[in-house]
Amino acid sequence: MSDSMTVLVTGASGTLGSAVVPALTAAGHRVRPMSRRARPGWVAADLASGDGLDDAVRGADAIVHLASAPGRRQRETDVEGTRRLLAAAARAGVRHALYVSIVGIDRVPLGYYRTKLATEAVVRDSGVPFTILRATQFPSLVDTLFTASSRLGPLIVDPGFRVQPVHVQDVAERIVSLLGEPATGQATELAGPQALTLGEMARPWLAARGSRRPVWLVRLPGGLARAVREGGLVGTTGSTGTHTWDDYLVERYGNTGCEPV
Repeated sequence: MSDSMTVLVTGASGTLGSAVVPALTAAGHRVRPMSRRARPGWVAADLASGDGLDDAVRGADAIVHLASAPGRRQRETDVEGTRRLLAAAARAGVRHALYVSIVGIDRVPLGYYRTKLATEAVVRDSGVPFTILRATQFPSLVDTLFTASSRLGPLIVDPGFRVQPVHVQDVAERIVSLLGEPATGQATELAGPQALTLGEMARPWLAARGSRRPVWLVRLPGGLARAVREGGLVGTTGSTGTHTWDDYLVERYGNTGCEPV
């Protein structure tokens, strides 16, 4: 087992952060969750303004950087905020910055993905020893997309869209493992155990929810859709977690309602 460390976690209240904080704690680390707003037991700091960052990183051995802003402030928070965070980390002598990114950001033409690539470049150039973990999408994202699509009628999916969803717990466990080793200075990937099309995922999702909505298969136009159909969101290294889409459906809804896909 690795030595106990003080670990600052940005984005600690998010989907992944909510799994990472207890995983790090269970591994014996002293966890310092960070939020923009003060709360008991947390440190308050703002990536977008830089307020509180020097205090947040002081005494930290490592940083797990999860915070992101996919909306209007994404460059200010993701790119420039990461630059501010790692400048403070360099001043404080932080030994390992682990940045969580996304599989496919260099293959799928999406604005947010370009921002993530730019943020990776900031991490690489920061002077702080680093590891980048690129993960595929969480199954909850597919769940949310299906829910939004089916809200007003049939479930509409591009049957050729290929994804490889990875459970947040698998990502959290990989983060703990990576922190137990020296910073690699490279990017590594983690994907789910199954590469599936949305067409394959749709009917088990409906069955798990007890829904009889029809599924409309629609091939979407454009370069973004083409890149996803060609596997832009699928892992390339063979490194996978263990939780399947059916596992997620059982966890979320209590039953898949059908045989595994």
